[in-house]
Amino acid sequence: MSYREIASRGTLTWAVVAVGARMPVAMAPLAVVFLVREREGGYALGAILAAVYVIGEIVGAALLGMRMRPERARPQLAVGLGVGAVGFAALGALPDAPAVVLAACAFVAGGAPGAAPGGLRAILNSLVPERAVAQAMSAESVLVFGIWAIAPAAVTGLALGVAPGLPLLLAAVLMGLSVAGLWLLPAGWKADESDRDGEPMLRILARAWPVYVTGAAGLSLLALAELVLPALLEQREISVGMSGPLLAGLAVSSAAGSFVYGLRRWPGRLRTQSLVCMLGVSGCLAAVAVLPTAAWLAVGLACAGFLQAGSMLTRNLTLREVLPPSALAAGYSLMYAAVGAGYAVSGSMAGALLSVTTPSTAILAGVALTVVLTLVGTLAEVRPGPVGGGGLAAASGGGAAGSVAAKVAVEGEGEGGGEGEVDGVVEAERPGPERRR
Repeated sequence: MSYREIASRGTLTWAVVAVGARMPVAMAPLAVVFLVREREGGYALGAILAAVYVIGEIVGAALLGMRMRPERARPQLAVGLGVGAVGFAALGALPDAPAVVLAACAFVAGGAPGAAPGGLRAILNSLVPERAVAQAMSAESVLVFGIWAIAPAAVTGLALGVAPGLPLLLAAVLMGLSVAGLWLLPAGWKADESDRDGEPMLRILARAWPVYVTGAAGLSLLALAELVLPALLEQREISVGMSGPLLAGLAVSSAAGSFVYGLRRWPGRLRTQSLVCMLGVSGCLAAVAVLPTAAWLAVGLACAGFLQAGSMLTRNLTLREVLPPSALAAGYSLMYAAVGAGYAVSGSMAGALLSVTTPSTAILAGVALTVVLTLVGTLAEVRPGPVGGGGLAAASGGGAAGSVAAKVAVEGEGEGGGEGEVDGVVEAERPGPERRR
């Protein structure tokens, strides 16, 4: 497959809208810290506001994502992004407001557009041929990692060079423009709710829990490394100022990994690809915990970021296998919430561990926990379910999901390459021989 197959005016328009919707998300945590840092207890308040923002994202993604209807996605996305823009504007315009007011604005800014990542990803899938979905998701990941590489520098420059509230006001403008751009995209995507075989949405999504566990474990691992990195540099007697270049290198390598993943079909099932990538990331970060110099740390983080991209993409592609089309947007949103929860838990874990042990030991402890979660998710994902009785007990999205996965396997249309069928679903239901974020 080639990236040329996804190049079109529609996907270019989608990319512009996605930048407007996702750049504010990448800017927000650091922007709220700069907004209040000159107040008494400013850094502590900034950390609280960032946490409230992330909690809002988690709640919004989980609740609003499950309520999104494919045929009415555009107005729902527009309302969420519009309210989120208002939340960002209020934060930027009211830097001296009471902490409780700022917290409420941060929660709204994070929660209202919480369903946007999942909805926009579902729209992107509808804009490309089925056989090119892996390339589309790879391109989306490249875009997202690029945004996350640019956002910190933009926030720092605007907050310190112009005004502390300017990054948040810019975020409001970008999110508002993304609302207007939605009308240049399809109103939604095709999905027939009968593909659920009458099962409730919540039950279908709940059965995909192993995918969410491994997805959350993947990002929480890198989040732990990012949050502990400054302390680790001090432990190694390396300038803390190296944190920025090292994390930028991690983001760039993740973008490169996403691009490379979409260049070809890779051998093995999606589950196997994800497990290999996750164990590779764990190994890289375990090495980072003991490497002595900044150069070796850069190599370790770059390798971890490269492999992390593959892990994230295989998880999203797996959701397309185990969920029926009408549940995809909700599934993507729930994955977004799970990843956010993983990041939040990692932040708490990092703080707790650093108070009782060294930074290197904290990273190793996080690696060990992530490996356990990855193995639990992987083993649960392949547990067979009853034939014709709703699919895979732990990983399938229901009987219809099994039918979708079986159809993909029979037609040989692997989405990430190789054999990506969901064990237990495809092998029980397919009529003949034969595949994140």
